[in-house]
Amino acid sequence: MISRTLEKTVAESLEKYPIVGLIGARQVGKTTLAKILTKKIDIKSIYLDLERPSDIAKLSEAELYLQNHSQKLVILDEIQRQPELFPLLRSLVDDNQSKGRFLILGSASPELIRKSSESLAGRIIYHELAPFSLMEAGTNENTVQELWLRGGYPSSFLAKTESDSYEWRESFIQTHLERDIPNLGVRISAPALQRFWTMLAHFHGQLWNASKIANSLGVSVTTVKNYLDLMTSTFMVRQLPPFFINIKKRLVKSPKIYLRDSGLLHTLLRIQDQESLLGNPCAGASWEGWVIEQIQNLIPRTWRMFFYRTSAGAEIDLVLQPSASRPLIAIEIKRTLSPKPTRGFLSAIADLEKVQSFFIYPGSEYYPLRTDIKALPVTQLERIPDAP
Repeated sequence: MISRTLEKTVAESLEKYPIVGLIGARQVGKTTLAKILTKKIDIKSIYLDLERPSDIAKLSEAELYLQNHSQKLVILDEIQRQPELFPLLRSLVDDNQSKGRFLILGSASPELIRKSSESLAGRIIYHELAPFSLMEAGTNENTVQELWLRGGYPSSFLAKTESDSYEWRESFIQTHLERDIPNLGVRISAPALQRFWTMLAHFHGQLWNASKIANSLGVSVTTVKNYLDLMTSTFMVRQLPPFFINIKKRLVKSPKIYLRDSGLLHTLLRIQDQESLLGNPCAGASWEGWVIEQIQNLIPRTWRMFFYRTSAGAEIDLVLQPSASRPLIAIEIKRTLSPKPTRGFLSAIADLEKVQSFFIYPGSEYYPLRTDIKALPVTQLERIPDAP
């Protein structure tokens, strides 16, 4: 059993809020984490799976049923299947504002869940459970390579063989397209969405170009924008926004697009093993996106992530904005054992001024490249949020 770093955070939130939301992609381990928590916290609990007819039947008189369990932590799994419960949850916690009354699990983002539900503002805190991170899985060289190749979904990462892992990911992609998306009430052709998803895999780490993708697929720009928002809302895609500063430079305005799980990216690109990955032209972009996800799992939830690029060629792969009182953090990500900041990176950090800078690479030694730039091994990413 791999311990999840989010476990402590969720447990603490249950002591502060009447409703805690645990969201994330399907099969990422939300139910497992919730059941582990029930064994560790000092409160009785009841678990309801809203995809199971017998549990749905228990909620035929939902208000009466939930009131009868008002002294327990009620776990509602796949909450997006029953958005009509949200107004009731709001009413129940307003009548009884005890902490830790409901733990809701969902396979869609809070925005998508709330689209057809009443806001629970002030009554709920959401936490996202991502696939296994490097800090959870381990930092030895074999684990790093395997996590990058297979991705972090538990069933993929823990599979006995590479072929078993690849087969699971193929099945996950089909199920997401043919079951999960329709279950959200979205009516989009599964083959059309798969073509779009595959095309995004080939554009991984590049600027979003709606017109180019729309022309390739033979659909409108509005359609591909809707596809992108849907894949973002279901945790498949990350849209990394550009960072803007008040300088007289022509800045890129489109987001960069990354598939969030490296294993799914490799499956869509038909990459089945480490040798094929290392020889593929996408290896550098794949590693960059994978590192960005590892950093996202480490930084505080209040931090924001961007990239920076000008038309003159100044570029930073990742800009972290901790707070108004702390300097920006500029990060260059390259899969090389001889880290050397590019001219574009040096130009970009000069634009931003007063930034802390890191060059993340797959080596093992932490050392200064210059007085203002540190070479940082990917296995030591925890140094980033602790940087003074």
